[in-house]
Amino acid sequence: MKHTFDFVGKRKITISISLALILIGIIFNLINGTRLDIQFRGGAIISYSYTGEVDQHAVQKLVNDMTAEEVSVQVNENVKIAGSDEMQNTISISFSGNQSISLEKQKEITAALAKNYPDNHFEQSESNSVDPTMGGKFLVKCLVAVAIAAVLMVIYVALRFRKIGGWSAGVFALVALVIDVSMVYFTFIVFRLPIDSNFMAVALMILGYSLNDTIVIYDRIRENRRMAGPKTDIGDLVNKSINQNLSRTINTSITTFSAITVVFVISLIFNLPSVTSFALPMMVGIISGCYTTNCIVGPLWVLWKKRGSKGKSDKKKNNQEAPANV
Repeated sequence: MKHTFDFVGKRKITISISLALILIGIIFNLINGTRLDIQFRGGAIISYSYTGEVDQHAVQKLVNDMTAEEVSVQVNENVKIAGSDEMQNTISISFSGNQSISLEKQKEITAALAKNYPDNHFEQSESNSVDPTMGGKFLVKCLVAVAIAAVLMVIYVALRFRKIGGWSAGVFALVALVIDVSMVYFTFIVFRLPIDSNFMAVALMILGYSLNDTIVIYDRIRENRRMAGPKTDIGDLVNKSINQNLSRTINTSITTFSAITVVFVISLIFNLPSVTSFALPMMVGIISGCYTTNCIVGPLWVLWKKRGSKGKSDKKKNNQEAPANV
C-alpha cells in the first residue's frame, strides 16, 4: 500500500515552521539591516586589479581618510579574466553619496594606492557612478514589476480554477509566493549580500517556478474532484492530490537544485560574487517553493474552504430556525 502524508492534518506544524523562519529572517533584518547595491542606493564604485596580497581594512582606512566619505571595500582573489584563462586579483571601492567621484579624485586614490602599495601594481580597471534619485526610481520600478507579476499570476489562477474556488485558490497561491520571495530576501540579509538586480531576477524566477508547481496541484485537485464528485471531503481530496504529485515535485526540485548548486560551487571556486549572489538565493528559493507548494497552499486553502462551508451551514441553520422562534 502506497504511503501517503497527511499534509492537511499537519498544517499547524508546517505553517509554524514557515512562520518561525520568517521571524528569524526579521530578526536578522533588524540586526544586519538591508544592504542596497550601488545601482539602487546611488554612489560610485571604482575597481582595480592588483598583484600579491593586500589588507582590505587598511585599504578602506586609506580611502576613508582621503575622501571623508562612507566607503566599503571588497577584495576578490583569483578572478578569471573574461576571454582568457588568466586569473587576477581585484578590489572594488564603493562610495555612498549624492555625488559621483570626480576624475581628479579617482587619480588621487590611484596615486595613493600606488604609493602605499608599490609592490602590488594597482591598475584602475573600471569606474561607475549612479545618481541616488535614478537608483531609487530603478528600485521602485523593479518592485512594481514583481508586484504586477504576482497580481497577474493570481488573476490567472483565479480564472483557470474558478470551478474549485477561483479567487481563494489565487489568494493562497499568492500567500505561497510571498513566503518564497521573503525567503529569498532573507537569504540576502542573512549572508550580507547587497540587494541588486540579482534579487529581482531570482524573485521573478521563483514566482514562476513556485506557481507552476501550485498550478499542477490545483489541476490535480480539479480532476480528482470531477471524478469523485462535489461531496468528497475537501481535506481528503487535497491530500490525495498533493501525494499524487509529490514525487514529481520533489524530483523536479532536486534536479533544478542540483543544477544551481553546480553553478554555486563553480562561482565559489572561481570567486564570482555576482554569480554567487544569484545562485545561493535561487537554491533557497527552490527549497522554499517546493515546501510552500506542498505544505502551505493546499492546507491553508482547505482551512479556508471548510470555514466558509461551516459559515454557510450555520447561516442556513439559523434561517431555518428563525420562523420557529417567532
